[in-house]
Amino acid sequence: MSRGILLAALTMALAVTLAVPAARAQAPDRTAPPELGPPPRFDPPDPARFTLSNGLEVLLVEKHEVPLVQVNLLVEAGSVHDPEGKTGLASMTGAMLDEGAGGRTALELADAIDYLGADVAVAVGKHSISLRLHTPLARLEAALPLLADVAIRPDFPAEELERQRAERLTTLLQWHDEPRAIAAAAFGRTLFGDAHPYGATSLGTEASLRSFSVDDLRAFHGAHFHAGNATLVVAGDVTEGAIRPLLEAAFGGWGGGTPSSSDVPEAAQVSSRAVWLVDKPGAAQSEIRIGRIGVARSAPDYEAILVMNTILGGSFTSRLNQNLREDKGYSYGAFSFFDFQPHPGPFTALAAVQTDVTAEALVEFMAELRRILETVPDEELDRARNYVALGFPEGFQTVAGIAGQMGDLALYDLAPDWYDGFVDRVLAVTREDVERVARERIDPDRVTIVVVGDLEQIEAGVRALELGPVTTMEIEEVLGPRPVLSPGD
Repeated sequence: MSRGILLAALTMALAVTLAVPAARAQAPDRTAPPELGPPPRFDPPDPARFTLSNGLEVLLVEKHEVPLVQVNLLVEAGSVHDPEGKTGLASMTGAMLDEGAGGRTALELADAIDYLGADVAVAVGKHSISLRLHTPLARLEAALPLLADVAIRPDFPAEELERQRAERLTTLLQWHDEPRAIAAAAFGRTLFGDAHPYGATSLGTEASLRSFSVDDLRAFHGAHFHAGNATLVVAGDVTEGAIRPLLEAAFGGWGGGTPSSSDVPEAAQVSSRAVWLVDKPGAAQSEIRIGRIGVARSAPDYEAILVMNTILGGSFTSRLNQNLREDKGYSYGAFSFFDFQPHPGPFTALAAVQTDVTAEALVEFMAELRRILETVPDEELDRARNYVALGFPEGFQTVAGIAGQMGDLALYDLAPDWYDGFVDRVLAVTREDVERVARERIDPDRVTIVVVGDLEQIEAGVRALELGPVTTMEIEEVLGPRPVLSPGD
């Protein structure tokens, strides 16, 4: 080995030797998790607003990262607008919109949409019917007239109505064998009563489904589908200058009118605790629903209620789920939620539990409903606030998500900048706020309890709990007689 090579080797060895203590001195401390820095701030978009020549309002959010566009037409006409004796008409009208429109049959319309690589979907809620177009930017000009045809010029072909009628009667028949569907229907009826639109199922009854005619659909459409009762929401790779003439061409000729009104009476709050048992012989599980009248979407304590319910049953790590699923093993999941609507919807705590622990599960439900009224530990409060706040940006990841969020501004008549301060309002929720809204909104002594299960196995145990007066029901009392399907159906 030459003297130069030897000298280089010794120099390298010395450098490595000297570096080892320094590296050891800089080794990370693995005895504790690293300190978390502040989460990055998310600034939700504020929509631009303009109106077309016919007065149709447009909300626009530009998102230029991907050449996609979402166009949602929100019409304020949902199940609360069903005429008397025609329960389910809004849902049927919405389902029929894309079953032929603008002179195209259902198949021709579907082929035209698919050819563009686009998608058109219709969703019916309690207060709105939403028509949603998702399309590549390059196909937007060709896709918008198809959306307009579905919204403005549906054909309501009689043969498609008969097919939809048969499908829904079949669904209603299937519900008689589905404890979850039975529980949902029974809970709505017992909580709101037959006279309140929130107490009825949007599908309809056998009698109403058999009564629907093409004239009924056209009358409902004519009464509610017009520019004065709708909002267009656009999100995607467009500007106002580019999208306005396209929307004008597709929707500018749509006639106006006055917004639809609905008669939604104030629901009477539950005044005492009562139990309703619906017999489902042979059921391997019992479907439990516990609740009372909740709050409207416009409630001033909206954020505090979200945080409180996250602790109670609004997340996987919530108290209800940790108790009934993780600790007791009674259920695959136990949760709670507030159904925020323009008018107060239900607060619901629910789970499907093993039949042989139905009574025990009810005991745990009631214990958690009482415990949420007590002091909430700081760690649990912090976790719930972070869960709500850090999950908020997810709703704005896609153009479809953005359009949905902007649609809520219109549906619930929220301020244009409502989303701007949402995270700050959530993080500002205090323990006192959570305790106050829990006392105001959760009352274990004034709840409706619905259990669908095998009464032969569960009734004695439930009665022994003495939770309140017990009423037993048959499935037919909840859903009506099983529909008899004719060969034509």
